[in-house]
Amino acid sequence: MADQRIWTVYLSGEIHTDWRDQITKGVEEAGLPVELVSPVTDHASSDDCGADILGAEDSSFWHDHKGAKVNAMRTRTLLESADIAVIRFGDKYKQWNAAFDAGFAAAQSIPYVTLHDPALNHALKEVDGAAMAVAEQPEQVVRLLRYVIRGEL
Repeated sequence: MADQRIWTVYLSGEIHTDWRDQITKGVEEAGLPVELVSPVTDHASSDDCGADILGAEDSSFWHDHKGAKVNAMRTRTLLESADIAVIRFGDKYKQWNAAFDAGFAAAQSIPYVTLHDPALNHALKEVDGAAMAVAEQPEQVVRLLRYVIRGEL
């Protein structure tokens, strides 16, 4: 009898390119039993959620702090229930949140894959060192998932 398990894959990190869409399309085309989840990827909503929901703040520090706490409820819950995490680092912005997610995944023994350009290898050597795999393209992530889930190359 075939395994009916649905794998949950958390997609963390950079929000300015279509890497999530590429992985979604690849997973669908491969027919993989995967549910893809992620943080809120609308930048303004993510930044302003705390103040919009709980009230405005005069200080940008407390505005950001409130938003970070509200976002952390989603991030921690989804990451803790993930079977695998994919942590994407782009080259345009520093994704401190992605590095935090990678550390959290490592501390929780959640296997993760980093996804980034080779130009970032040195900067991410510790993060990559704890990763189960380091990919350069979303297609490689889909192939990794196909192998891990089905044992197919």
